[in-house]
Amino acid sequence: MKNIAVIGAGAAGMMAAAAAAESGAKVTIYEKNEKAGKKIYITGKGRCNVTNNVDADMFFGNVCRNPKFLYSAVYAFDHDSVCDFFEKNGCRLKVERGDRVFPVSDHSSDIIGTLVRYLQRLHVKISYNSEVTGIEYEDDKVAAITVGRKEKIPVDAVIVCTGGISYESTGSTGDGYRFARKAGHSLSQPFPSLVPFEVKEAWVKELQGLSLKNVSIKMVACENETEDEDARFANSKNLEVKKLGVVKKAEIPSDNAVGVASSEKKKKKNKNSKSVYEGFGEMLFTHFGISGPLILTASTRYEEGTRYKIHLNLKPALTKEQLDKRIIRDFEEGNKKVFRNVLGGLFPSKLIPVIINLSGIAPDKKVSEISKAERMKLVDLTQDLVMTVTGTRGFNEAIVTKGGVNVKEIDSSTMESKFRKGLYFAGEVLDIDAVTGGFNLQVAWSTGHLAGLCAAMEE
Repeated sequence: MKNIAVIGAGAAGMMAAAAAAESGAKVTIYEKNEKAGKKIYITGKGRCNVTNNVDADMFFGNVCRNPKFLYSAVYAFDHDSVCDFFEKNGCRLKVERGDRVFPVSDHSSDIIGTLVRYLQRLHVKISYNSEVTGIEYEDDKVAAITVGRKEKIPVDAVIVCTGGISYESTGSTGDGYRFARKAGHSLSQPFPSLVPFEVKEAWVKELQGLSLKNVSIKMVACENETEDEDARFANSKNLEVKKLGVVKKAEIPSDNAVGVASSEKKKKKNKNSKSVYEGFGEMLFTHFGISGPLILTASTRYEEGTRYKIHLNLKPALTKEQLDKRIIRDFEEGNKKVFRNVLGGLFPSKLIPVIINLSGIAPDKKVSEISKAERMKLVDLTQDLVMTVTGTRGFNEAIVTKGGVNVKEIDSSTMESKFRKGLYFAGEVLDIDAVTGGFNLQVAWSTGHLAGLCAAMEE
């Protein structure tokens, strides 16, 4: 019977432990927190978007980085397998808009409870408040782990499921990156993903708390922007990773690079102005900028050192001509009113003062006196409200981490390191991230399951 250590009792870790124990291994999960599934608990606003009910081909289209690496893992344990697992173990699920799957109870604690109880039935031990501080090797094969400062425990295999560095309060502090680097692996530079944007325009703060539905956005990379590479690092809130001791500034590779990055100063010139993301749905204004599902998904296309503008269309279902006719009708019906009093049918009340100010039309101007040019300015503003992105909110508000262990150095058919036998990686610690909607949790379930199965196999 193989003795397997799983580092981290998150989604990937618990699924890896379950798969390994089902295959006959003796499994212990080492969790440095006081309880399991701390990040699962906060996903989906506490409801836990377990997976997404789409077929494999559509699933891969929602993975932003390295989707081909996931073929073996996802085809072996897809969304149907995940749903079957929870349903058979007493957690009923439901499918909502966007094919998102949630527990019927709307409580993420039910997902965690189902996993923990299942592991108990398999006699998997979860050792809480136990921080793994090192992995030891003999002849490039896993031999032992160190827990805390001194305790050395012999093991046959280790599955690293420590997550990235988003939501540090849940325990994601970059431990897996340290283990990977000490084993000889390179990293793609970690950045926050599925994260709110900060924006330049002051009027956005006036809209704090306003949620918009059925709007569309276009995220455009600005043209001819350059930035000194060192300034890029200095200005980024996202490089909180430096304090982890994981990497130093000159050692962090760029998003698409592996190994050690050059410390030589470089000028990064952006590509020509182009749309990098377009979407339809919901968004939210905050005290610092913008958030909500549309913005979080757009953030997966964000790259440090590139300048972006968000073009918001408040009425995407209408052409310019249709919108103009709608405004003319509203003006005719309220032809005795002033400008500020005829906009209630077009905009939420909180947005009206902002629209008036940006339009340049006097709020007390009689509707009958508004010119065609002014009316067309209102049309353009309604369908192209522009905001300048100044950055993201950083790892502590990011749902996932973009970047991580270089997947070219991991066997995609087993999740085992190509450098160290018996060392496996699963979940967010890998250089894989996806859009919102349950896709990132599916990555965790699938890679964890495959790693657990393969780690338990007798040689």
